[in-house]
Amino acid sequence: MSLFTGAGVAIVTPFDENDNINFDVLEELIEFQIENKIDAIIACGTTGESVTLSEKEHISVVKFTVEKVRGRVPVIAGSGSNNTKHAIELSQECEKVGANGLLVVTPYYNKTSQKGLIEHYTAIANSVKIPIIMYNVPSRTGFNMLPKTTYELSKVNNIIGVKECCSNMSQIAEIVNLCGEDFDVYSGNDDEILPTLSLGGKGIISVVANIIPKEIHDIVELYMDGNIKKSRELQLKYLKLIKTIFIETNPIPIKAALNMIGYNVGKGRLPLTTMGEENFKLLQDEVTKI
Repeated sequence: MSLFTGAGVAIVTPFDENDNINFDVLEELIEFQIENKIDAIIACGTTGESVTLSEKEHISVVKFTVEKVRGRVPVIAGSGSNNTKHAIELSQECEKVGANGLLVVTPYYNKTSQKGLIEHYTAIANSVKIPIIMYNVPSRTGFNMLPKTTYELSKVNNIIGVKECCSNMSQIAEIVNLCGEDFDVYSGNDDEILPTLSLGGKGIISVVANIIPKEIHDIVELYMDGNIKKSRELQLKYLKLIKTIFIETNPIPIKAALNMIGYNVGKGRLPLTTMGEENFKLLQDEVTKI
C-alpha cells in the first residue's frame, strides 16, 4: 500500500511578520509544488516546524493542505511525538481532517528502547486506519531505530515504510533486505537519493524540493525509468546546493532560499533565527544558479 513513489516535499510552514501562519503563501507553495510534478506533500514535519506549532495550528495546516491539494497528490501529515498518547491524539486528528498518511518520528529526548519503539509505533498504528511511514533521524533524536526493529514493525498492517536519515547505506541495505520490496524505504537526505534508490528505495522526502521540486522529482523518475546516467548527473549537479541548504539548522536556510526566489515565507519561530551573514551570502550564491 505505497503512499507514493518519487519525490515528496517536506513543505515549510510560512509565517507572517506577526509570527502567525501565512495561509495565502502556503497555498502558493502548494500550487508551485504540484505544478512542478511533486509526488506527495508532507505537512508539519521537521521542515514544517511542527515542534513550535500549537496542536490547533498543526491540525489547521494539515486540514488546509488537504483542502487545497484536492486529491491531486497524497498529503502526509507529521504526527510524531515523544509522548505516545499525544502522538495517538495527533494522528487521529490528522486522519479526521483527511490526511492520506502519517509520518511519525521516533521518540526524542526521553528516547526509549528498541522494545519501546515497537510498542510506541504499534499503539499509534492501532489507533488509526491510514498508512504510517516511520521516521528515523538519529541526528535529531539521539536514538537510532535498528533494522531488526524496523523489520518487526513492518509486520504491523498499516506501517508501510520508513524515512531513513541515518546516513548509513549499510543500514538501509539491511532494512530493504529484511523487509522486502513491499515495504517502502525513502531517503530523508537530499544528497543520498540515488544511493537509496540503488538499494531498492522508493524515493525521497525532500527539503530541497521546496525550491527545486521538478528537479528532485526528475532524479527519481529518471532512475525508475532506467536512465541512471541522467539521474546521477542531476544528483551531482545539485549537490552543492543541497549541502548549502543544510549549512545551518533546517529549516533556516530553506526558508531563506524560498524568500530569495519570491515566496514570502518569513523566518522560523524561535529558537530558530535568521542566517548568519556569511552563510546567507553562500546560500544566495547557490540559489542564483538555479
